[in-house]
Amino acid sequence: MASLNVGNLGEYLREQRRTAQLSLRQLADAAGVSNPYLSQIERGLRKPSAEVLQQVAKALRISAETLYVRAGILDEREREELETRAVILADPSINERQKNVLLQIYDSFRRENGFDVVPDTGAEVHEAAGAESRIDADADGGTGDANGARPDARGPRKAGGSDADPPAN
Repeated sequence: MASLNVGNLGEYLREQRRTAQLSLRQLADAAGVSNPYLSQIERGLRKPSAEVLQQVAKALRISAETLYVRAGILDEREREELETRAVILADPSINERQKNVLLQIYDSFRRENGFDVVPDTGAEVHEAAGAESRIDADADGGTGDANGARPDARGPRKAGGSDADPPAN
């Protein structure tokens, strides 16, 4: 059986398994895959699906995105963006509305800097955040305008501008 150029992935998985002090059989059981199949992955003879990689990552307690990059399913930039999003979403010190606002800002900065936003990573969350922001503006006594902009010490925000814009003189 010819190698499918996933040796880098297999070597990495073997290293992670050994670091976790797990036998091949123990990892296979924990990930819900067969022992021979996992052995073939480690030897670079089989290319696992994203689902299998996710199960293995969970069993090893490592990032599935890292395995996706090593398997060629995800490119490095997409992984970095997904990890940034995961950190924001996992932060227990901010509420859901704040997380959604941060993700919207992050997306707008990435677009402004010429980067595409990874598709299917929370578009529904962003739409919900927009609706939630409008509800918050209404609930605070109407201090926000129709676009959700709120006046501050510098005066009303320009349409399409950001709070990071310097005040016009």
